[in-house]
Amino acid sequence: GTGAPTQGANGSTDVKIMVGGVEKVIYLPAKLADQLGYFKDQGLNVQILTEPAGATAENSLIAGDVHGVVGFYDHTIDLQTKGKCITSVVQMADVPGEVEVVATSKADAIKSPADFKGKKLGFTSPGSSTDFLTQYLATKNGVATSEYTGVKAGAGTTFISALDNNGIDAGMTTDPTVAQLLDTKKAKILLDMRTVQGTQAALGGLYPASSLYMDCAFVEQHKDVVQKLANAFVKTLGYVNTHSAQEIAAQMPKDFAGGNMDLYVKSINDSKGMFNTDGKMKADGAKNVLEVLSQFSPNVKGKKDNIDLSKTYTTEFVTKVQ
Repeated sequence: GTGAPTQGANGSTDVKIMVGGVEKVIYLPAKLADQLGYFKDQGLNVQILTEPAGATAENSLIAGDVHGVVGFYDHTIDLQTKGKCITSVVQMADVPGEVEVVATSKADAIKSPADFKGKKLGFTSPGSSTDFLTQYLATKNGVATSEYTGVKAGAGTTFISALDNNGIDAGMTTDPTVAQLLDTKKAKILLDMRTVQGTQAALGGLYPASSLYMDCAFVEQHKDVVQKLANAFVKTLGYVNTHSAQEIAAQMPKDFAGGNMDLYVKSINDSKGMFNTDGKMKADGAKNVLEVLSQFSPNVKGKKDNIDLSKTYTTEFVTKVQ
């Protein structure tokens, strides 16, 4: 696991956090907390690193390169099957915030996941949450995973290029990519999992996603640091829920808007409802994630009864936030 956090020159604690795509709106609280100075208020000097895919981010945690990851909760279940104890300490969202989009030219042929047969479907990378969810949507709608072609399409410009070049017919991505695709009329929304209603319609229940997860041993040994991180993140969730998309966008680095502030504001506005206010995991949501993974994830299949969900998340720190 990762070593102890080091002490900075000014008495602050240095912490490294990897984000599975720092510019994605689904992970907005990570950079926003930093921009608002909430980490510094807690005496933390947080270095935010970014990898375009959650699967890559989790590898950084396992390798001990970072102390925590802002990524999808489902990685904690998947990793438990490999003998790793990883736990979500702040659960920021009860829904994935993902959108299944279809190329406008293919919208007449793909009207639901039942039409995925023979199609090229994009996701960030193999083994990522978008890969898991794509498999689940297909199988739930009668299409075997062998009947479509999964394509590593990344996010942002690489995803848009894949759609432009007919590399994919449809795919799963998040804001601000969704807002860009709709604005340019390159794609249409097939399934919207940015809301509770849309997620329940697509997946049959909640699917807790964006979280701060860490190695269990680290959490046990450095409770003071984890508590400070929880304080900062929950305060940030409060900010997101009490401020407009415009106010939030104004706090973010200018380059996150990609030269189009109006579109960036729209992307935050369309996705910000996915965030909860308290950072607490809903037990039913965790069970639903396990249910989804146990049906198709090669790592979790057949091991559902061996998974100890109580080790995959904790509300110990968020309940103590003042």
